[in-house]
Amino acid sequence: MKKELYNLFGGENSSQTQKPLIVLDMANNHNGDIEHGLRIIREASRVCEEFKNDFTFGFKFQYRDLDTFIHPDYKDKKDIKYVKRFSETRLTDSEFKLMKDEVERLGFVSICTPFDENSVDLIERQNFDIIKVASCAFTDWSLLEKIVETDKPIIASTAGATLREIDSVVSFLEHRDKKSAIMHCVGEYPTKRENLQLNQIEFLRKRYPEVKVGFSTHEEPDNIDSIKIAIAQGGKIFERHIAVESNKYTINAYSSTPDQIKKWLQSAQDTYKMCGVENNRHVSTEKEKKDLRGLKRGVFAKEDLLEGDKLVKENIFYAIPCGEEQLIANDMSKYIEYTLKKDVGVNDAINFKDLKIKNSRENVLPIIKKLKDIVLESHVVLSPKIDLELSHHYGIERFEEWGAAILNCINREYCKKLIILLPGQKHPFHYHEKKEETFQVLYGEMDINLGGEGKLLKVGDMQTVERRVNHNFSSKTGCISEEISTRHYKDDSFYEDKKVVENKDRKTYMTFWPDWLSKDIK
Repeated sequence: MKKELYNLFGGENSSQTQKPLIVLDMANNHNGDIEHGLRIIREASRVCEEFKNDFTFGFKFQYRDLDTFIHPDYKDKKDIKYVKRFSETRLTDSEFKLMKDEVERLGFVSICTPFDENSVDLIERQNFDIIKVASCAFTDWSLLEKIVETDKPIIASTAGATLREIDSVVSFLEHRDKKSAIMHCVGEYPTKRENLQLNQIEFLRKRYPEVKVGFSTHEEPDNIDSIKIAIAQGGKIFERHIAVESNKYTINAYSSTPDQIKKWLQSAQDTYKMCGVENNRHVSTEKEKKDLRGLKRGVFAKEDLLEGDKLVKENIFYAIPCGEEQLIANDMSKYIEYTLKKDVGVNDAINFKDLKIKNSRENVLPIIKKLKDIVLESHVVLSPKIDLELSHHYGIERFEEWGAAILNCINREYCKKLIILLPGQKHPFHYHEKKEETFQVLYGEMDINLGGEGKLLKVGDMQTVERRVNHNFSSKTGCISEEISTRHYKDDSFYEDKKVVENKDRKTYMTFWPDWLSKDIK
């Protein structure tokens, strides 16, 4: 498979390297004239040259074995629209091969739509890069069975298909390990603006997240707005019919001239620039940073401060304007401790160069990485949004010795939590007045001590802890347990060790979204 197609259809690191695929569809616009067909290809190539850094370009033909495709009793029925159209634009296999060779000579990806089984064989003999399934053949199972026997990637248009039919075809292709994409398409020629149904692109992307989704267009050729919306909806493949004006041949109402294709591509190019970074947070420009900083409040001394004083809300205030080297309100965090390296007078600005900085987040990140590892190893499925509570009873620095990570799932009249213990970690003795809880081990092993009596819990084992029973737990291997209980109250944990009680900062709260297990923790 060509590199650009490998990337497009989901190759390694494809999200970073792929370019959108633009498919120019000649259909029968060659009008059965090989020279006219070659002219279309060459004029298309001249237009595409300007945009080759932004897009991968494909050129598409349509193959029909007319001797079998048209019923023998209807071969001469010129009053039937498509019989007349296809018969009058017939080309030989060798003529199609000439055009296909020209497409590849000019750097296009070669694509072809077969409308019958014999045409699939011809596509294989002529070695096209991609097979396109037309909307009218989307559930033509005989033809699909023939197509999936090839080693070609497949792009399928969905015009007129029900959701159940799309589910069936996507499943059919996935079960055969086919590299494939689907196209939102409306089979109305030309398609009125109000009938474009462009929201379907995002709908299909969300329903089939492993499948590339595109837009096959049949709107009026001067419409350059729909491509903007299709790109913003997340489409990756865009198909448009192309034709060339001549004294001999007319152009249908949904095919674009090369000049119209150029305007369409300019619209797409501009849209990608406006849409910017995809699948990640963008990096602010220096101007944006400067403009925003001018609106942020600086940190000032509320009173005379001495060297060695820590900055707390009682001895500072926030106001504008702020200097370039000044601490700002946005820099204040429960994870960061600021200590003055010099005296600062009342109302004076507090600058970074005058501070010693201690960031406890440096302790948190290694913990999160270890929690991620144990969750991945356990295969325990987490909810999409995770409220994480780190209990560090003797300080964050001793978390891996004393503590626990608690994933708070729900807390109503009933409560559910997941509790993670790292290898060698212990949770100190405590009891509850209001809450009764039951633990079940989902991964690893957990030692639990109830009122002085120890017990080892393995995967699947359950243990109920009644109210006012002093208990602690630990794990040599690391473990994940599920806690089901009555309602949890913040003031309902009574610790045996007064040092724990006196530690008012023994909790760190964080929220994670679904991708935290698949991304680097930074």
